[in-house]
Amino acid sequence: MSAAPRCVASGLAEPASRRSARPRELLIVDDHPIVLQGFRLLAEEAGIARVHEARDIVGAYRTFHRHRPSVVVTDLSFRDDGLSGLSLIRRIRALEPGARILALSMHRDPVIVARVLECGALGFVLKDTPAAAFLEALEAVTNGRSYLPHDIAIEIAMLNAGARDRPLANLSSREMQILVLIGKGKPYDEIAEILTLNYRSVVNATAALRCKLGVGSMAELMQIAAAQAGTVS
Repeated sequence: MSAAPRCVASGLAEPASRRSARPRELLIVDDHPIVLQGFRLLAEEAGIARVHEARDIVGAYRTFHRHRPSVVVTDLSFRDDGLSGLSLIRRIRALEPGARILALSMHRDPVIVARVLECGALGFVLKDTPAAAFLEALEAVTNGRSYLPHDIAIEIAMLNAGARDRPLANLSSREMQILVLIGKGKPYDEIAEILTLNYRSVVNATAALRCKLGVGSMAELMQIAAAQAGTVS
C-alpha cells in the first residue's frame, strides 16, 4: 500500500496489555488478484495463521459459511456489481450477528462509509492506507472495536448533522446500491438479478428514489446516479 495520511482509530485508547492477538483466521474479499496477494502477504507477515480468499460476494459468503473466520476484510465494489460489498456485509451479519468486518475502498464518500457502518461493518479503511494503520484497523475490528480514519469520522458526523439538507444521506443501503447500478447503465432486470430482487421491487425502489431525491424525470435521476456511480467505480 502506498503512503497516505495515517488513519486514526476510534477506540484504540486501551492499554497494549488488554489488546488481543491478530485474528487467527482471516477472509479477504477482492476481485483484483494483485490486491489479494498484497493483503495475503501482509496478513502472513502479521502472523495470521490462516488466510482465505474470495473474488466475488457469492464465493465470499460460501467461504465464510464454511470456515467462520475471525475477521472478514472486504472491498465494496466488484466490477459491474456496484456496491455489492454492502450486500455481502449484510448477508454475513444476518448469518453471524457477531461477525467482525472491516471494509475497504478506494473512495472516501462519507455517505457510502455511513452505509457501510449501517450494514454492520465495524471499520472502514482506504485502500491506500499505510500497512501499519491497516494492521491497527484489523486489530481494532478483531477486538470488537470500531475503526474509522479521523477525517472521515468527522465528515460522517457532519453528514448526520445536516442529513435533512442532503437527500443522498437519507437513502437506505439498498437504495444506494440501486442508484449506483442505475448510474452504471444497468437495466432493471439486471439490477434485480445482481441484488437478488424481483423486477417489480426494483421498479418500485426507483420510483421511491425519484421521490426522495426530488427529481421529476428518469433522465434527472440517471444524471444523479451517474455522478454517484463515478465515486465507486
